[in-house]
Amino acid sequence: MRIYPYLLLLLSACNMAYAQSPKREFRAAWIATVSNIDWPSKQGLPSVQQQQEFIYRLNELEKLGCNAVIVQIRPVADAFYPSNIEPWSRFLTGRQGQPPFPFYDPLKFMVDEAHKRNMEFHAWFNPYRALTDSKKNPNPKDHITYQHPDWIVNYGGKAYINPGIPEAREYVTNVIIDVVKRYDIDAVHLDDYFYPYRIAGQEFGDNNAYSRYGNGMAKDDWRRNNVNLFVSVLNTNIKQVKPYVKFGISPFGVWRNASKDPEGSATRGGQTCYDDLYADVLLWMRKGWIDYLLPQLYWEHYHRAAAFDVLLPWWEAHSYGRHVYYGLGVYRMVGASKGPWLGTRELMWQMQDIRKTAKHSSHVFYSASIFDKLTVPIKDSVMRHNMYYAFPPVMKWLDTTAPAAPVVKAIPSYEGTLLQWNRPERAKGRITYAIYRFVNGEPVNTDKADKIIKVLSETEFLDVQANKYKKCTYIVTAFDRLWNESKASQPAETLIK
Repeated sequence: MRIYPYLLLLLSACNMAYAQSPKREFRAAWIATVSNIDWPSKQGLPSVQQQQEFIYRLNELEKLGCNAVIVQIRPVADAFYPSNIEPWSRFLTGRQGQPPFPFYDPLKFMVDEAHKRNMEFHAWFNPYRALTDSKKNPNPKDHITYQHPDWIVNYGGKAYINPGIPEAREYVTNVIIDVVKRYDIDAVHLDDYFYPYRIAGQEFGDNNAYSRYGNGMAKDDWRRNNVNLFVSVLNTNIKQVKPYVKFGISPFGVWRNASKDPEGSATRGGQTCYDDLYADVLLWMRKGWIDYLLPQLYWEHYHRAAAFDVLLPWWEAHSYGRHVYYGLGVYRMVGASKGPWLGTRELMWQMQDIRKTAKHSSHVFYSASIFDKLTVPIKDSVMRHNMYYAFPPVMKWLDTTAPAAPVVKAIPSYEGTLLQWNRPERAKGRITYAIYRFVNGEPVNTDKADKIIKVLSETEFLDVQANKYKKCTYIVTAFDRLWNESKASQPAETLIK
C-alpha cells in the first residue's frame, strides 16, 4: 500500500518544484569542522588552501540555492578565530594553540565570503564539549581543562564542561558573546549537545555539583534548569550586545515520546531532548528565548520509531510563534545500496513535504561535504527544487522596519540595460537589493520569486538579457540585514524597437 505516495511524488515532482518555489525559505547547510568532517579537508593546510576550500564549499552551496551557512567555529572548547579565551583549534592548524600560517583571521574571512554571496553566516558553537578523547589533552596549560579541572566531567571517552556549575555556564556564555561583539555574524547557533547523549550503564558524574547547587530539585529537573538558565541568559546577552543577531538551536529530532507525555510525538525514540539531553526546547520557544529551532529530522517517511511524516507536523504544531526549520540527513544517502535512501526520492520528498506543510519553509543539509561523496544526481534535483531565489523568513519580533524604496533609473544600450539606484536614505548596516524583471507587458508582482533576476549588494546592474524582449519593466527593492523588504521602487521601463 505504501508504494502510492512514492509514485505520486515521482509523477508530480518536476511540476511541484517549479510551481511552489517560495520567495521566503531558509536554505542552508552545516559545515562541521570537528575531526575535519567538512572543512578544512585536513589539519595544518596552508592558509591559502584553507581559504580556497572554504570558497569552494560556499560556491557549491550557492549553486544549491542556499541563503545561509552554519559553520562550526568552536568544536571542542577551541577557536577558529583569534581568541584571548581559548586556543586555536588543531582541526585548523594541526596543533592546539597554533595560529594559521601565513596568519589570517578565518572567522572574518568566512563571514566576509558568505556576505559577498548574500548568505547569512550562523556561527556554530558546541557549548560544553571539552575533549574528543578524555585520555588525551592536546591543549596548552591555560586551557579550561587545566585551569578548572573541577568543571570537567569525563563521560563515554570524552570530556565535557559541567553545565551544573554556574561559573562554567558563565564561561561558555562569555566565549560566545566575545564573538558576537567582535564579528559581523548573523546568528549564534548551538547544536544538540548540552548534556551528552545517554550511554547505558554510565552515569554523568555531576553529583558534587548537584549536592552543591541542586536546591532540593529532582536531579533531572535540576539538569534541565541548568540548560534553561544557560539558554535564557545567553539570549539576553546576545540581544543586549546586538539586538539583530539571531539565536538558534538544533536539537535532536524527538522532544518526548507520547508514551511519556501526551504532549509528545507518536514516536518511540530511544533518546529524547527532554528526558535524555535535558533540553526543554518547547519551553525555550514558549518563553521567546530563541529565534529559531532546527530539529534534526534524519529519519525517513514511515520509519518505525521516528517517522519523518509524524515529526514534521508535530514540530509545526509546537512552534509557539517562533521559526522552526528542519535539518535533513543527506549523509544517509552515502553508501546506500537499498532502502529509502537509495537515490534521490526520499530527500526530495522531504523537501517537498516541508514546502507544502511548514509555515516557514526550510531545509538544512547535514552536511556540506556529503554532496561531494554522492554519485546519484542529487545536486541536480536540489538545484531544480531551488531554481529561484529565496530570502530567509522575517522574524517580526526582532524588527519589522524596512528600508526606504530605492529610486531607480534604466539606461538601455547595445550591451543591455544598465540599472542604477542610490542606497536608501537613513539605511543602517548591510543592505541587499533584489531586481525584478517583467517582460512584454506582463503584470508587476513582486511576490513571484521567478521574476527575481539578481540579488546583490551593489547599486548598479547590467541586464545583458534585456534586448531579447520588446519591453522590460524593472523593480528594485532593498532588504535590511533581517530581510525586511522595502516597498517596490517606481517602475523603470525600457522599450526595444
